[in-house]
Amino acid sequence: MTQKNETLILALSLLTTISLIGGGFWWFTRKSNVDLDQIISSQSSNSSSSNQNQTQNTSEDSQGATFTAVQNVPTGLFNYGGSTSWAPIRLAIDPVLQAARPEFRLRYVQPSNATPGSGTGIQSLIDGQLTFAQSSRPILDQELNRAQQRGFKLSQIPVAIDGLAVAVNPNLNISGLTIDQLKSIYTGKINNWNQVGGPNLSIKPYSRRISDGGTVELFVQDILGGQAFSPQVEFISTTTQALKKVADSPGGIYYASAPEVVPQCSIKPLPLGLMPGQYIAPYQEPFVLPNECPDKRNQLNIKAFQSGKYPITRNLFVVVKQTGQTEEQAGVAYANLLLTEQGQELITQAGFVKIR
Repeated sequence: MTQKNETLILALSLLTTISLIGGGFWWFTRKSNVDLDQIISSQSSNSSSSNQNQTQNTSEDSQGATFTAVQNVPTGLFNYGGSTSWAPIRLAIDPVLQAARPEFRLRYVQPSNATPGSGTGIQSLIDGQLTFAQSSRPILDQELNRAQQRGFKLSQIPVAIDGLAVAVNPNLNISGLTIDQLKSIYTGKINNWNQVGGPNLSIKPYSRRISDGGTVELFVQDILGGQAFSPQVEFISTTTQALKKVADSPGGIYYASAPEVVPQCSIKPLPLGLMPGQYIAPYQEPFVLPNECPDKRNQLNIKAFQSGKYPITRNLFVVVKQTGQTEEQAGVAYANLLLTEQGQELITQAGFVKIR
């Protein structure tokens, strides 16, 4: 047989084999109702689901249940500072955190030429004096712009829920205030307690200065609507001093972070509302009278803060410098540590409301 004939026979055999295989595969898919598109789609879906679960697990693993479970925690000494409202968290949580993660050393730094607060903390962060900052109010547009001018961005990570509570003298006979009445007191439109259902007694309002921190900035923005304080407002340097003033002044009134006000024995936290008579207390009922304190103390009204029924609530933030460097890693790690189950439980013990 010639080479040409052999080649022809091989080609015919190959075509016959391909036809038989193709026909058999067609018959199998038709008779068995197999949908190739469905198989391919299913494989693609399973692959996508696997990738999604991997991403989700990675996110969960970065936080975990305890401080020791958190991943991507850098080693070193990291300066932080900011809001005075964070003081209970620093006192209650940071020692526990340091014991669990000794490689992640934290040092609280106060500003050298300014009063501690959210604003000064964020400014120190922008200036490179802090690794991350603690804030009791959101980042302002001008702070974002200043950071951008320095060549980086700022981000904020909410880790706890807080609120502002109003303190009055414990002997003041008044059931509560509306937000509008509170505004009118601090802008000077209301200057006697009999104008809001109380006794014939002059009102003596106290506040820290607006430059002192995020609490005052939030109060001016959200409660006063940007209006100036009345000349009758007396400015006090610290909440401790202001609460003592209220305790000694029959007509005194002051506002601060709820965990700093609600448990105090020498003052009375005042229920607030949007409408007259529809007041929500910042404390859990029944109210603990001053003569029962300190054996008993008023506790934060957690449900009202979590639901938003209490009219002045806010988040506490960890402010992070987005540089892609160790400082960003440290800020994110600190937030992740506070967002663990252990961190959130300690936040509750510190008097704040867990965010998750």
